[in-house]
Amino acid sequence: MSQAVVTTQSNFESAVIEKSMETPVLVDFWAPWCGPCRALMPTLERIVDAHQGSLALAKVNTDEEPALAQMFGIRSLPTVVLFKDGRPVDGFMGAQPESAIRSFLVKHLIAEGKAEIADEPILEDTADLDEKIAQAREKSEAAPENEELRVELADLLATAGESEQARRILQGLSALAEADSAKRVRARLHFQQLADEAPSAIELQDQLARDGKNLHARHLLGARFLNAGQYSPALDQFLTILRTDRSFQEDLGRRSMLEAFRIIDDAELVSDYRRKLSAALF
Repeated sequence: MSQAVVTTQSNFESAVIEKSMETPVLVDFWAPWCGPCRALMPTLERIVDAHQGSLALAKVNTDEEPALAQMFGIRSLPTVVLFKDGRPVDGFMGAQPESAIRSFLVKHLIAEGKAEIADEPILEDTADLDEKIAQAREKSEAAPENEELRVELADLLATAGESEQARRILQGLSALAEADSAKRVRARLHFQQLADEAPSAIELQDQLARDGKNLHARHLLGARFLNAGQYSPALDQFLTILRTDRSFQEDLGRRSMLEAFRIIDDAELVSDYRRKLSAALF
């Protein structure tokens, strides 16, 4: 795992300022007595390690380096500051969850084609999912007239990547064809198809590095994020499309966000992005 560079006044210029001219640097301002600081450090190390050299990490012990803390106006611990091109560009306070930190980084690293993304979906334990599918299939076959059971099976199949089976089940629906549960499955299948047919994540990020206004590439990247279970970065891509051009493909940014909300189970995250969507619209 990547180790943070212990940073002091004497090496701050080389470890942070000069280094950030080559690659972005996260600077973690912490103290030994700070519990949240100790909890945050392994998370930062995992994230930096996953970027394989395209992101660096430095840490400043504010008890030993009060002048550095004062220089950057650090008033709460932990505070993390992102440096790029020799200057601080953004930051956050507190021991944020890993997903929130990854989302924070995406908006800064995406322009350079450096944001990390899994190209394959992050699925729950395969054996557990297979068992759920088997149980749902058994219930559905025992009560073929019960469309709710069929939709439940279709959702599990879609989650497992069994798209064709899920589509066949949806095609046979009548009463629940337009129910929210069926729309959820269709949304999942739609984003899966987009991700499957899209260029690789690296190619998409290269396209955005060349042209940040390539909204088609941004939409496909959002689908890849969503399909990989990286929900905050996905919604950030769709929100950027909305803010850039409401008319793009008949308000595709807004429509994609609403469709994504159907398949995201994190109620707090969805509520947060609904507020962001409303702010962008009004």
